Amino acid sequence: MSGKPPISGEPSGDASLPDEIWEQFVRDTEQDIRASAPKEPSARARMVAERLRRQEEASERAAREDGRKLTWRGTGARKDKRRGTEPAAWRTGPAWQEMNGRADRRRRMGGVLAILGCVALLLVALNPSRALSLATGGGSSDGTAAPQLPAETAAPTAAPASFDPDRPTLTEPFRGSPALQYADGAAGIEVPEATAVGGLSKEEVATALNNTRALLVDADLAPATLRGARPEAALGLIDPQEKDEVDFLNTSLAKPDKEHDPLSVFTRFNPKEVVPVGDVVKTRGRMTFAKADGGGVAVHADYTFVYPLKQTAPGSETVARTIVRRVLDVEAADPAVKEGTAGKLWIVRSDENIANSACGVNDGYLHPDFHDATTASGPAPSGSPVDPYDRRELSADRSKGCHPVSRT
Repeated sequence: MSGKPPISGEPSGDASLPDEIWEQFVRDTEQDIRASAPKEPSARARMVAERLRRQEEASERAAREDGRKLTWRGTGARKDKRRGTEPAAWRTGPAWQEMNGRADRRRRMGGVLAILGCVALLLVALNPSRALSLATGGGSSDGTAAPQLPAETAAPTAAPASFDPDRPTLTEPFRGSPALQYADGAAGIEVPEATAVGGLSKEEVATALNNTRALLVDADLAPATLRGARPEAALGLIDPQEKDEVDFLNTSLAKPDKEHDPLSVFTRFNPKEVVPVGDVVKTRGRMTFAKADGGGVAVHADYTFVYPLKQTAPGSETVARTIVRRVLDVEAADPAVKEGTAGKLWIVRSDENIANSACGVNDGYLHPDFHDATTASGPAPSGSPVDPYDRRELSADRSKGCHPVSRT
């Protein structure tokens, strides 16, 4: 019995397709079926997809667990609640199958590239900061391989974009933070070009600017100061004729209390509790100057410092970041008009916003939270969350109280 179908419109029997036509039909049909059949992803593609899925689940789990207290203190205080917000469209992604029936070499290569492209896009969507680190050769402990932001020349008009909720690690302490693109330490404190102003020469103004930078470096970046030592270099830059300020700082360092807080000018951690992770503090901000009222130069400095820390206890591996924004106004007087010591600074204003330090503790040290509720102390934060990386001009509602923070 012949297996060939009858010609359409005629009864079955002798009338049938010629053998060569039937064989061609069978070959074409088999090729089309094979080419159009869905293809399973390769073992490597399945492995990458599974790893990304596990990373996404870990990020979401960390976000759910992060209902902890982190504080925004000093002239304010906060709390952190991380958010994992990958776009929903990236959760499903394109189907892993070949959409073109052609099986020539170029199509096969195109399919491989398409799969790799989908994996890369999925990686960017699920973990943008990690993708940035990989793309730029990042992953160093200080994050210096990431593209650095240009110098800040004016107050930003918006907060920086959100990063993924990845936790910092001992090898990547700035992971998941905008600080990854900040400058390292003193390199982030750039002095503007000096000009003569307020009766002072260009050289005298340059001295005031450089002294302001030196004060910030010793107050907020010097390892000894961060360990709680007395910041002698910074104190030596303050005009001794500003006796009230000098007395206040000396008392604050010797016997800190609610009315005498050295954190108003200096950044200090208790070395018995925490130690820095690595030797890099990330810095971002700007410095400007203008004529001071009554003569001389007024210098305005506004900087954010990001400190990665771990507990001093042996074997501690959890990394926390404390973020200090310091706004400092100083003046160098024109001796011909106003009383003052040449080459010294008067502190006119000192404001600070501190994220991730216990509220209501006045022992002269910052106390980061390492997500252990048993170590939490002080009043609970309340009010609207504040972003410690938002470097827009400070408003009155950001300068008081103990607020939650949106991230650290």
